[in-house]
Amino acid sequence: MVHVLSSRTLLRPADPERSRRFYGEQLGLAVYREFGTGPERGVVYFLGGGFLEVSGRSPTPPDPAVRLWLQVADVTAAHEELRARGVGIVRPPVKEPWGLVEMWIEDPDGTPIVLVEVPADHPIRYRPGI
Repeated sequence: MVHVLSSRTLLRPADPERSRRFYGEQLGLAVYREFGTGPERGVVYFLGGGFLEVSGRSPTPPDPAVRLWLQVADVTAAHEELRARGVGIVRPPVKEPWGLVEMWIEDPDGTPIVLVEVPADHPIRYRPGI
């Protein structure tokens, strides 16, 4: 068995500065670390129990199969805050048939981001023996 110590999602944006503004300023993600210099420098952001690294540059659009799933405490409050910061809302918060409340946005390159609130009574919160 592989013992994983840490993990991160790596994005190579078309315009690194634009993506750093989006993730750092508009979404307000806290910076874990920065490395390198110049326009392609890397920034690693905290994502709850994981990390998001935005570094380098890609001439091709992101794979549409890749999406970020970010659990938040209150998706309605996140909706208001992000809208006030100028983040385009693809779909406002909706309670899904499976019980989660989801809001959809996307980063400047079109990577879908799903902000999710897990209601207190949702089965995903149930952990036997805990």
